[in-house]
Amino acid sequence: MPRIKHCLFLAAALLVAAAPGQAQQGQRPFSQCLAVARALPGATYANMTPADLALRAEPVATAAAGVEIMFAGHSSYVITTPGGVTIATDFNGWAGTVAVPDVVTMNKAHSSHFTLAPDQRIGHVLRGWSFDQTPADHDLVVDDVYIRNVTTDIRNFDGMEPDGNSIFIFEVADLCIGHLGHLHHPLEDRHFAQIGRLDIVMLPVDGGLTLSHTAMTGLAQRLQSSILLPMHRRGAPLSRFIEMMGDKFVTDFVNADRFTISARTLPRRPTILILKGV
Repeated sequence: MPRIKHCLFLAAALLVAAAPGQAQQGQRPFSQCLAVARALPGATYANMTPADLALRAEPVATAAAGVEIMFAGHSSYVITTPGGVTIATDFNGWAGTVAVPDVVTMNKAHSSHFTLAPDQRIGHVLRGWSFDQTPADHDLVVDDVYIRNVTTDIRNFDGMEPDGNSIFIFEVADLCIGHLGHLHHPLEDRHFAQIGRLDIVMLPVDGGLTLSHTAMTGLAQRLQSSILLPMHRRGAPLSRFIEMMGDKFVTDFVNADRFTISARTLPRRPTILILKGV
């Protein structure tokens, strides 16, 4: 057992974080959301936080600091970190109440999920696909947030296009926040392993344009996130998704387009949180 613990400690030490604003070639920033020890039954995990590493995100946030999440329309949420970094998901440049963020993520399903001409004032534009057909690969540290992606396939006129969508994961203030993008197929075990823990997940609930409600509820139940944030409401009614999630999930309708959350204030019972405008 001590040998396993020592090996895990060394493995975690090798996951050093890149300097703020970039990922260093050959290195991966430390991910608190990837549970290495789960793959080793009986192992004792030597937990290391980014503060223990030589290269890390700027130590602006703490576990008690709040992250603001605002619904901006369609599949766009705006995340504001305790350090003041703003991130807009599935940014298209024209829809929703989105100012000029520091970071934007995009997916290529159709024009309401991306723009080919983003505002030049945006510091980091992260596309969920690559123009050269290789998988998009993002490992970015910006001040107090670490952003990474897990690629999935996407439907097109010829069938399924490999790696055309990305699930983006934002690690900030001890929270793991995920955005599923325009997900077109159920996730495999390898996807769940690459995603790791998600405390908060933004998921499409259209009931068929992405995934059916049956497939999406099964995915959400496996993720076991504390907060589900519905998005992409087109097609089947949201009430059907809520009903299919079952009584293990509380539903909370919020009369505001935003809320502030921290690791310490996550709900005790899994909650479907529906912001104003969703």
